[in-house]
Amino acid sequence: MPNVKIYVDERIYPTCRDRFPATLGQIRDMLCHDLDVVPPACQFAVIPVLAMPDLPPVNVELHMLPRPERNRAVLLAVCEKLRDMVGAVTGGHVAIRVTTLDPETYIALK
Repeated sequence: MPNVKIYVDERIYPTCRDRFPATLGQIRDMLCHDLDVVPPACQFAVIPVLAMPDLPPVNVELHMLPRPERNRAVLLAVCEKLRDMVGAVTGGHVAIRVTTLDPETYIALK
């Protein structure tokens, strides 16, 4: 269940907004393949934000439930792919943060 939030500085958001729909599908395909999840498990949000000028203009937060096969190497590879895909859309420097959720306390109603 990857939950992906993409925060894009409002100064560059208008230039890349129209390219996101196609790219989100490609990102979902990659995440489903690399993290072994089904498409309905994914959630995406692209959010324009007021970013500080000395910080990356694009930030991606990826939250997911842990699995033994989602080790550090696998997650780093996913992050690199995700950074490249989002960077191609935005043209900006992309920072990625990954958090694994506690399966004992995580609740999702869909």
